[in-house]
Amino acid sequence: MTAPPTGRVLVLNCGSSSIKYRLYDGDLTVDGGRVVDGGLVERIGEEGGGPADHAAALQDLMGRLDLGELTAVGHRVVHGGLRFSAPTVIDDDVVAAIEALVPLAPLHNPANLAGITVARRLLPDTPQVAVFDTAFHRTLPEAAATYAIDRAVTQEYGIHRYGFHGTSHAYVSRRTAALLGRAYEDVNVITLHLGNGASACAVAGGRSVATSMGLSPLEGLVMGTRSGDIDPAIVFHLQRNAGMSVDEIDHLLNHRSGLFGLCGANDMREVLRRRAAGDPAAALAFDVYCRRITAYVGAYYALLGRVDAITFTAGIGENAADVRAAALANLERLGIAVSPERNATGAGERIISPEGAEVAVCVVPTDEEREIATQTLLAVSRAP
Repeated sequence: MTAPPTGRVLVLNCGSSSIKYRLYDGDLTVDGGRVVDGGLVERIGEEGGGPADHAAALQDLMGRLDLGELTAVGHRVVHGGLRFSAPTVIDDDVVAAIEALVPLAPLHNPANLAGITVARRLLPDTPQVAVFDTAFHRTLPEAAATYAIDRAVTQEYGIHRYGFHGTSHAYVSRRTAALLGRAYEDVNVITLHLGNGASACAVAGGRSVATSMGLSPLEGLVMGTRSGDIDPAIVFHLQRNAGMSVDEIDHLLNHRSGLFGLCGANDMREVLRRRAAGDPAAALAFDVYCRRITAYVGAYYALLGRVDAITFTAGIGENAADVRAAALANLERLGIAVSPERNATGAGERIISPEGAEVAVCVVPTDEEREIATQTLLAVSRAP
C-alpha cells in the first residue's frame, strides 16, 4: 500500500443504536498517526436517556470534538455489493447505491447511511469516504465467489459470496507481513478474525482469495450467536416439521445458535470458565468451535498451496490461548505448531510458534478504525 498523506481524519462506525468514533491526526501509515480522541455513544433512540437519534448523537459528538483542519470523514459501511471494490468518496450517487444494497444488509447499511447523511449535513465542505467491509474480498476468484445454484437466480437476486470483516483481514494480514519482516506481496497468510462474529480469510500476496462469510455474515465459522455453516436442508426441515416461519428460523440461526445455542453463553470467557469447571455443554461448544476453525485452516492451506503464517485476531483470537492451541492441534504434518510457552504469555503483535517453525503462528491485534482512516486518506488523495 502506498503511504497516504498526513491528515486529520474522523472515523465513524454507526450501528443501529450506537456510534463508535475515533479521531486521528498525523501520518497514518500503519506505524504512525496518533489518536486524538475516541469513544462510543450508546443507546441511540432507546428509552432511558440516550440520544433521540443519530442526528442528535452526531450533533452532540461533533460539538465536543476538535474538528479543526479536518481532512476527511471515514465511514464504515458493511455492504458494498459488487459495485464497490475500494474506499469511495461519497456523493449522491454513492449514497443511492448504498441504499440499493440495504436488502443485502438490512441490519447494518441503514445505520451506516444514517451516519453518512448526518455527517454530510454537518460537515458539508469536508470530503466523506465510505470504506466497505466487503471491498477487500472483491479480489476473490470467480470460482470462490460463485454459489452452485441456478445462475439466473443468483444474478437476479444478487446471490454471491461477498465476505465481511474486510478491513480487519486487510490490516492484520499486512501487519503480519511486517511482523515477519517480509514484503506484503510475497506473503501468504490465513487470518482468523475471532470475535462474537468470526471469519477466516486466505490472503495471497495481499489479495483475498477465499473467505468464510458469504452472502451474509452468517456463513462460515461458529460464532457467538450465529451457527456458521449448516446443511441448508435444516431450514426446510424446521419449516415443514416444526412449523417455524422464515423469520423465526432467521432469528434461530443468527441469535440463538453458535456458542450461545450450544451452551447458553456467547462469551468465550464464560465458555472457558464453564469448561474448566466440568460443564459438558461448554466442553462440546468449545470443541465444535475449534474443530470448525481447524477445518477452514486445512482447506485454505490447500487453496493457497504455500502458507507463511496463520494469524489470530479480534477478542477471542487475541486473548484465548486455549482456542489458539486447540484450533491448530495435530497440524504438525503441515508445518503448523504452537509453542505452549509463547502462546500462554505476551501481548501485542507476536509470534507464538516454535523457533524455526515452517509456518509462523502469529497474534496481531486488529485495528479496523485505523485501517478505515488510512483508506479514507488514500481515497481522498486519489480523488480528482
